[in-house]
Amino acid sequence: MSTEPLCSLRWNPQSQVVEVIDQTLLPHRLHWQALETLDAFCRAISDMQVRGAPLIGITAAYGLAHALARDPSREQLHSAAAALLATRPTAVNLRWALNQVEEALAPLDPTQWAAAALAKAESLREQDIDCCSRIGQHGLALLRELPTDGTINIMTHCNAGWLATIEWGTALAPIYQAHAAGLPVHVWVSETRPRNQGTNLTAWELQRAGVPCTLVADNACGQLMRQGLVDCVIVGSDRTAANGDVCNKIGTYLKALAARDNDIPFYVALPESTIDWCCPGGDEIPIEERGQEELLSISGADPAGGPGELRLAPAGCRAHNPAFDITPARLVSALVTERGVCMASVSSLASLHGREE
Repeated sequence: MSTEPLCSLRWNPQSQVVEVIDQTLLPHRLHWQALETLDAFCRAISDMQVRGAPLIGITAAYGLAHALARDPSREQLHSAAAALLATRPTAVNLRWALNQVEEALAPLDPTQWAAAALAKAESLREQDIDCCSRIGQHGLALLRELPTDGTINIMTHCNAGWLATIEWGTALAPIYQAHAAGLPVHVWVSETRPRNQGTNLTAWELQRAGVPCTLVADNACGQLMRQGLVDCVIVGSDRTAANGDVCNKIGTYLKALAARDNDIPFYVALPESTIDWCCPGGDEIPIEERGQEELLSISGADPAGGPGELRLAPAGCRAHNPAFDITPARLVSALVTERGVCMASVSSLASLHGREE
């Protein structure tokens, strides 16, 4: 497999089109999907061709710029923003990115909106790359401090690498930087049912980068911790409340509980754009409920290498499929942001990010 660096979203200046990696086809096929209509941007987010809080936000920013390039009117601005905002309810970056674009347009004449919106989307893309690089540097410092007998064994959940951002990632950024620095690292990758982002995306990313990793069933993670095979857990966040509560992919809370019971550091890596300062605690975060079929069946490759889907559950079986859970701040050892490392608390977050409590 090629180790040529990739990003998750690119702007083609010749065709004036945004292209994204269709993550629903990974790990069996790497395909760049052109997004040529507002509906295509909305479907890419809602159908999880793109996913990960930072990437969702940046994709939405480009989607709004695309809509305004075709009709720079106030009606288009409001309707396009509303359509994009409705695609996924949990990740706060979606609303944050749309607000960033709208604020950039506020002092301008509508004739300037298309160019300004595209410039802002490009700026957010570059900002995300720099932000994730700095998260990696701060997280690397934590990894260097871990008491290990040699290899640093890190557990992660879901996918918080460059497929969830633009480059580097959040939870995987410290791992990539540790590997680049020559530190011996090994990653336990949990499968992350029901969409298997760990299996399909994280393992693919890490293998591509040459980082040693081992795929494990979600339910095996607590046992690995009890056996002393995990030095720390690093996950990302789709929304972090002002008190440090973390909303991340379903299954994160169970890993945090197991880590606490085994005195293992549980770190959450996130950009400031993922912090919802208006949300006092995790109970206020809406939890996305996704379709039953994600749990009742499984997608993969057939023997010929083509896409296939198999039903797992008995015919007529019903399923409940929450996409996220809340990890209370008390279970989080530290939050790793682009500004540095802080405790998961109202005062520490506010102090690090220069805000009043």
